[in-house]
Amino acid sequence: MRALVSGPEALPPAYVRIGEVAEPEPAPGEVLVEVRHVSVNRGEPVLARSAPPGTVLGFDLAGVVLRTVEGGPAVGSRVAAFSRGAWAERAAVALGDLAVVPDGVDLAEAAALPMAGFSALRALRAGGALVGRRVLVTGAAGGVGRYAVQLAALGGAFVIASVRSAERGKGLAELGAGRVVTALDEVGAPVDLVVDTVGGDQFVAAYGLLAPGGNLQSVGWASGRPAVLPPGALFSLGAARTISSFGDADRPGADIAVLLQLLGQGRLSAEVGWRGAWERVGEAYAAVFGGRVAGKAVLDVG
Repeated sequence: MRALVSGPEALPPAYVRIGEVAEPEPAPGEVLVEVRHVSVNRGEPVLARSAPPGTVLGFDLAGVVLRTVEGGPAVGSRVAAFSRGAWAERAAVALGDLAVVPDGVDLAEAAALPMAGFSALRALRAGGALVGRRVLVTGAAGGVGRYAVQLAALGGAFVIASVRSAERGKGLAELGAGRVVTALDEVGAPVDLVVDTVGGDQFVAAYGLLAPGGNLQSVGWASGRPAVLPPGALFSLGAARTISSFGDADRPGADIAVLLQLLGQGRLSAEVGWRGAWERVGEAYAAVFGGRVAGKAVLDVG
C-alpha cells in the first residue's frame, strides 16, 4: 500500500514522501481501517527527521472499518482515530484510540479533531471547573487553540484569545472568545487558567498573569524559543500558582467521541483551514509553519 514515509530523500518542510510499505496486520484488539483523510500536526516533521527510513508517520485519521474485532465497530462504520502510522491507505487502530463518526459529520472534518481536539479538551479538564473563570488561550488561531477557545466557552468560561496579529484573530469571537488580543499586556486582570501552545517569552508572560491558585497548561511550544523566568517569578502570595506539562495521549477514543458528538450537534466547529491531496503534504506544512492556516490542515488520501 502507499503511505507518507520518512527517508533521506524526503524534503522539508514535511520530511516525508509517498512510498510503498507493507500492509498493516492488526494485533489483537485492533481494527483495520481504510483511511480516507488525515490531518497534520506540528510535531510530525520533527519525528520524521529522526525516524528510520520508511517509517509511516502521522497520528490523525478518519476512514471506514474494513476488519473489526469483538466489541468493535461494525465493518463499514465510519471512524476517526488517533494512531501511530495514520498517514497510509490502511491503518491498524486499537479500539481505545478510535470513535465512530456520527451520521451527518463529514469525514474530512472528523480527521481534523483527534490530536488537537483531545489535547484542548484534556488541558481544560485538568485545569478544573470553567464556569465563571477567566481562561487565556495563547496561539489561539492554531488547531489546539481554536478548539480550546470553543470548549472553554462551552464550559462557561470568559475566554481571552491571544494571537500574533489581528488578521489571525478573525473568527475567534464567533467561536466564543470574549476578547481577542495581540499582546499579553492587553489582558488586564489576572486569569485563572492558561492553555499555552506557544512557549518561549509568551509562556513567561502568561505565567505572570495567573491569579493566586491559577494553573498554566503547557500544551505546545510553537515558538521554538526557550522560556527564561526572571528571579523571583515563582514566588507569589496566596494559593500556589502551578504549571502543568502535557502529553497524555492514552486511549483518547472516548474524548474523540465527545468531540464528534459536539461537532454533530453543531456546537463545535472542526476549523479546517486548509485541505488538499496528500501528495501536497509539503504545501500543507509550508502553510501551517507560515501562519497561513486558521485551525487544521487536512489531507485527502488516495
